[in-house]
Amino acid sequence: MGTDEYGEPIANILGRDITEAHEQQEIKERELPEEPFVSLEDIDLTGRRALLVEDNALNAEIAITILEEAGFVVEHAEDGIICVDMMEKAEPGYYDLILMDIQMPNMDGYKATQTIRKLSDPRKANITIVAMTANAFDEDKANAYRAGMNWHIAKPIKVETLMSALTEILKEQIL
Repeated sequence: MGTDEYGEPIANILGRDITEAHEQQEIKERELPEEPFVSLEDIDLTGRRALLVEDNALNAEIAITILEEAGFVVEHAEDGIICVDMMEKAEPGYYDLILMDIQMPNMDGYKATQTIRKLSDPRKANITIVAMTANAFDEDKANAYRAGMNWHIAKPIKVETLMSALTEILKEQIL
């Protein structure tokens, strides 16, 4: 799937490292380059589980296609309430990461993230959560980080940059 059919998407990806205590929210921000800096050959994405939390059916379909073509096994939640329920019912370590929209009905991405961070199982509570949203101003990014999200990816998504970021995230989990 090329990005041409979706216009000329621009991605602005910022990452952060979180200290052991999410409450302290000591954030180290870094900007990823436009060109992928981690080769997809560096890590095998096959079979990695992603929980996509997206209320827009078209956005979900596009994201699922991109992720599945990269080898991910993708499960989809339409809002934050469903996401939290899926996380509570999943075995610890079942999901490798969550891609979380911000603006959703019933429970937004901020509240869902805060709820996940309070789960009693540390493996569930500390899962990598990536904000994947059209909210791309500095204040929006800061709000995502304050809510407990680890990364921020602006929509519309540039496929190569998304794959590079996800590869980097999973590579950090292995090391």
